[in-house]
Parts: sequence; C-alpha cells; structure tokens
Amino acid sequence: MAQLTGRVARRGSEAVGGLPVRDWVSINTQPTRVMGFDQSLVWVVLALLSLGLVMVYSASIALPDSPKFAKYAPTHFFSRHMFSLLLALVAAGIVSQIPLSVWERVAPWLFVASLFLLMLVLIPHVGKGVNGARRWLPLGLMNFQPSELAKLAITLYAADYMVRKMEVKEHFFRAVAPMAVAVGVVGLLLLAEPDMGAFMVIAAIAMAILFLGGVNGRMFFMITAVLVGAFVLMVSLSPWRRERIFAYLDPWDEKHALGKAYQLTHSLIAFGRGEIFGEGLGSSLEKLHYLPEAHTDFLLAVIGEELGFIGVAVVIFAFFWVVRRLFHIGRQAIALDRVFSGLVAQGVGVWMGAQAFINMGVNLGVLPTKGLTLPLMSYGGSGILLNCVALAICLRVDIENRQLMRGGRA
Repeated sequence: MAQLTGRVARRGSEAVGGLPVRDWVSINTQPTRVMGFDQSLVWVVLALLSLGLVMVYSASIALPDSPKFAKYAPTHFFSRHMFSLLLALVAAGIVSQIPLSVWERVAPWLFVASLFLLMLVLIPHVGKGVNGARRWLPLGLMNFQPSELAKLAITLYAADYMVRKMEVKEHFFRAVAPMAVAVGVVGLLLLAEPDMGAFMVIAAIAMAILFLGGVNGRMFFMITAVLVGAFVLMVSLSPWRRERIFAYLDPWDEKHALGKAYQLTHSLIAFGRGEIFGEGLGSSLEKLHYLPEAHTDFLLAVIGEELGFIGVAVVIFAFFWVVRRLFHIGRQAIALDRVFSGLVAQGVGVWMGAQAFINMGVNLGVLPTKGLTLPLMSYGGSGILLNCVALAICLRVDIENRQLMRGGRA
C-alpha cells in the first residue's frame, strides 16, 4: 500500500494521494471443471489399440501368399480386427455405465458361467481346435475364447471372495483353501485344452488379489511354493513342454532352431534387424512366412523389426504406465473404503502387466515360448473384447472414486 501510494503521489497530475481504481473486473463465471473420468488412461489405451490395428495389418498383409491362407483377402485379418475393436469399444462404453455394486453381486455367477464355457469348449464338435489346441467356441462373427472370460471372472470372483473372507483371512483353511480349489479347477480345465499360458496369468491374478487383500505372508509364500512346484511337475511330466524348455535354453542349436525354437530364433532375428529405429513400417521380412503367428503371439517382434528399439520401448512404457495407473485407481478406491472396487482395479492391472510381461519375455527370448497374445494389440476378437471390458470396469471404479471425492454417491 505504501509503495502504491508513493507511486501515485509521484504522478502528481494523474491523482493526488489516491489509489488507482478500476470500475470493472474481469471474472470468469464458469465453474471449475472436474473431469468425471481419467482421460489420460483412455487416450493411452486408445493409442495402444490403434498401434495394434496398424501392426496387425502390417503383419498379416502377406499371409494370403501362403497356401494355408490363399482364400483370404490381404485385408481379411485387418477387417476382422477392426470389427473386434468396434465391438469392444461399444461393449466398453456400455460396461462403463454399470455400477461396481452390480459386478460384486454377479461375480460368483460369472465365475460359474466361465467354468461352464471352459467345460463346453472341450466337448468334441462344439469347441474349435487349432494347431492341436481346443480353445475356441465358434460364434459365427467371431471365435470366442472362454479362457479370456475366465481371466475377468477370476478377477471379480477373487476380489469378491476377499471382501467376504476379510474377517478370517488369517486362517488358511477358511480363507485360502477354497480359493485355491477354485483356481485348481480352472487350471485343470485350461490344461486340458491345453492353455498353460492362460493358467499362468489366472494364477498370477488370484495370488496377487490374495496378497493385496491382506492374506498372511507365510500363507502367500506357501501358495507360491506349491504353484511353482506344480508348474515344475507339469513340465517334467510333459515331453513336449520339456523340449520347449531345452529349446529355450539353447535356441541356436541346429536341432532346436529347426524345431521347437523356430519361432524364437526368427523373433530374435526380427529384433536384430530392427536395431534402433527399425526398417520402417511395412518393411519387415520375417512376417513374409518366416515368423509363424506374426500377427498374434509374435506381434512385438514385427514391431521391433519395423519400428526398432524406439517402437518397442514406447510400447513397454505405455503398458507400464497403464498398469501403474490401474494400481493408483485401486489404491484410491481402497482409501475410500471400497475394497472390492480397489481389488478389481489392481487385479486387472496384474492381468495386463503379467500377460504383457510374459508375451514380451517370450518374444525377446527371456521366457520359454508360450501361446499368449499381447493385450490390446495382438489379433484376437475375444482377447480385445475382454481387455476393453476389464479396462472399462476400472474406468468405472475411477468415475465412482471421483464422485465420492466430490461429495456425491457412487
């Protein structure tokens, strides 16, 4: 005030001993806008979906040159993937409007429905077999994979289970054993297909939710030891699984390079050709019938060859960001005393992170070869559909969190 008074006094002719006064003030009368959902999460997911569509087209455009796909048009897989994306986005928009309380009520029934479909797919002439595995139910417009629904079902069921068992979570037989039996039944059905990759993801989801739900640490490590022992036993008793492990340990041996490690060696060649900046979009050579399943399980190898280390690093960072954001939404929900919603969001984060990690590890030769797609990106209608539905449920968790923090009701 003293400085202003002195400044005005010095002006003399303009004012004498007074302060400058404006008779109008520009005030923004618009209320502060608080977004009702996490826009950044939506945009990152849409970016992954869009990049996946482009790379599926690039990886599959040459497939009709092979006698196996001679009847297909060059845009066959692109158009089907586009249809799956549109269906998934519509389903995600609908699911984002469903309150979490509804999912909590239907979680046990959804789990039972997934078990029924996993049994149905094993029936001859009902389930569709491809490359020796019976994993799909033909529905005309798309082949539905029940194991994808089982991932969502186990996420919802495990979260609901932990909420119901919160009071007895320190007792093994009352809290952990029933959940272990449920996962064991799902595992037996998946191994009968066989689909060990899906079982690994489902086991990771169930264990993570048990751990995040507050199960005793000793119980958790005991369950981990049992699961590791079960996987070791399955590998040791299965000759073709043992061959995959040996091929993974020495993929460049002539016997393995032309056998069980054929996909792995060509995937590594693709990454090597890509170097830092890649060969350019559409310029992959490995997709020209050298690398099998380039548009599904080994899409990351095509990304590495065409977009290089930079492209792969962007994809890895995007998945890391999505998983981190899902865990943040989950922690926020738990802080608001919404345990079911929080565990669901974190369970979906484990699902996306574990499946992406396994797929990337297989492509890069860090893990033994498993038939597991890259979430949100690889070709596969039911995978894209259930990934988007799961993320829409997490978006609904975030919407309800924001409603509560603004003083409303979820």
